[in-house]
Amino acid sequence: MGKIGFCQIGKNGISDNFIETLKNYFKSNSSVRISVLKSARKEGAEGKKLVKEYSAKIVDKLGKNFTARTIGFVIVVKKWRKMRSRKI
Repeated sequence: MGKIGFCQIGKNGISDNFIETLKNYFKSNSSVRISVLKSARKEGAEGKKLVKEYSAKIVDKLGKNFTARTIGFVIVVKKWRKMRSRKI
């Protein structure tokens, strides 16, 4: 198992700068754990739905070699060597 990087989504949401930061994390880590802060989401079911939308956006912007899982208000993104089917 490789190293795991940690990152946070704040009130700015998913920007181009955030995606570039993630790409830099994947140069030295096999997966990245992203915490969605309270300022970037709502409470309850609406917040969890928004986190899943963030997850889908991140995978779309990173490319085909990435998959993501949501666990509560945390998104775990993993990089694969080959293209995989996307899990959300």
